[in-house]
This record gives sequence, structure tokens and C-alpha cells, in this order.
Amino acid sequence: MKAARASLTPSLLARVPGVAIVLVVLFLVFGLISPHFATPANLANILVQSTVLVLLALPMTLVIMTEGLDLSIGAVLTLASIALAMTVVSSGSAMLGLLAGLAVGFAFGLLNGSLVALLNLPPFIATLGTLGIAQGLALVVTDGQSVVGIPATIEQIYSRTLVGMPIPIVLGACAYGIVHLLLYHTRFGVAVFALGGNREALHLAGVSDRVMLIAVYSLTGFMAGFAALLMTARLNAAHPTAGIGLEFDAIAAVAVGGTSFERGNGWLLGSLLGVVAVGVLRNGLNLMALPSSAQVACIGALVIVALFIDALRSRP
Repeated sequence: MKAARASLTPSLLARVPGVAIVLVVLFLVFGLISPHFATPANLANILVQSTVLVLLALPMTLVIMTEGLDLSIGAVLTLASIALAMTVVSSGSAMLGLLAGLAVGFAFGLLNGSLVALLNLPPFIATLGTLGIAQGLALVVTDGQSVVGIPATIEQIYSRTLVGMPIPIVLGACAYGIVHLLLYHTRFGVAVFALGGNREALHLAGVSDRVMLIAVYSLTGFMAGFAALLMTARLNAAHPTAGIGLEFDAIAAVAVGGTSFERGNGWLLGSLLGVVAVGVLRNGLNLMALPSSAQVACIGALVIVALFIDALRSRP
């Protein structure tokens, strides 16, 4: 019996993902450092503030599973937010504003997918170029100024509750459910796994890998356009640099969550835990009054630590 228990313990530990270990450590450390960290209000605040990143990390998981990368997602989010805000201010219609943001996001996602799938450009190069285009357009359209005068109907999306829960958390949970369904219960999801692991199987099944790549990047852009709604509501304005750098957080969350950059190995729940880990880290560092530059360095260290833990666990 003792031998069985001894063999069972390492086996159970081997199944614990690195991101879960990191989360426990972060909670313990920040809980000891700051008495305000573990309060219900602050924990709820972490979840609400992480919803924009959730909407970016979910499709980023699919992109990375195809052995790709989307560096433009933060800039596209920014431009979509500006399109949304300008449309709402000029028309007074929140629905038209949302459609404008979704259209901008989808257009850039379609462009990214076409550059990667049809022109065979490396994803790093293709999305780096569209990052520059989106960021430049955001600055040109706004002349470097924030778009203000957002109607209260937009701001209330971020501040109000639905069925007793903050609306951003409800939207984030719905987004996770939809992407989970797509990835694990549809042919689209099977194709995503095959794109990174076995493209020959797609060809034998008569599925175009180019069409599927375009679909993955288009979904990513569409989700960035939807995330623009929450960002605009959170800031009650649209700023031409508001989303810059979020691509780093999204990629970090996916990497911390255990999705591999090769062979199509991905774990959507791990990406969600990675988002929470990044949110906890940023919140804890904010409570310690650390500058944003130091926070970026700490997120980079978080990625290294989580991957190092996973590497240790995978050793025989």
C-alpha cells in the first residue's frame, strides 16, 4: 500500500500544470505582502480587468497551435476601439459602433490570414507588418488624441452586472464556452489541431489548410474587435495606444498555460489560467506600486518560470 501511495504522488504531481503551481505561489506571496490582495473585492477586480486579455488569449491559443503568431492583435484592438468610439459618437448607436469595431478586427484578421496562407509569409513578419499598419492608422485617424464623449450605454457594459455577475465576466465566460466548443467539438477544432500537428491529414481529408489558416486568423481579428467593446467601456474613451503591448500579455498567457509553439499541442483551459496568472501578477505588482516597465519584466520571468516547471515535470 505504501509503495502504491509513493508511486501515486509523483504521478499526481506530474499532472499538475506549471501554471497552476505558479498561481498558487503568486496567491501566497501577494497574500502575505499585501492585506488588500486576497479581499473579495480585489479578486473580483482581477477577474473583471482580465476579461479583455481573455478575449485575446483564446484565439491566440488557436493561432499558436497552428505554429503561427499574431503580433498585431494589440494594435488591431486599438484601431477597432477607435472605430467603435468614433462611430458611436457620430451616430449615437452602440450597435453600429460594435459592428464597426468587429468589421475592423475581422478585416485585419482576414488580411493576416491571407498573408500567411496565400502569400506564405512567416506569421511573425506578416503580423509585424499589420501591427505597424494598424498602429499608424490609429494615430493618423485620431491625430494622437483620445476619442471622448462615449455614451453612457457603452460605459455601463463594463460597470453593470447581469444575473448578479459583472457583465465583462459574463462575456468572457461566454467567449470561452464558444471557443471551447469550436476547438473540441467541431471539425474546425480538429483542423486546428491538424494544422500544427499533421497537415497531411488535412489534405487526405480534403480540407484546405489555407482556408483553415485564414479562418483562424479571421477569428482572432474578430475577437479583437469584440474585445474593443470592453476596452472602450473600461476607459470610457478610445486612445490610439491603449492596446499596445497586450499582444505580449496574450502570448505570455498562452505560453504560461502550456500551449506549445509546435506540433499543434494546445490547452484552452491552460490559457485561461495563464490569463488569471498574468492578471494576478499585474494586480499584485500594482499594489506594490511597481512601475509598468518592471511589470513587463516580471511577466517575462513568469513565462520562463512556468515553462521551467513544466520542463521539470516532463522529465522521466
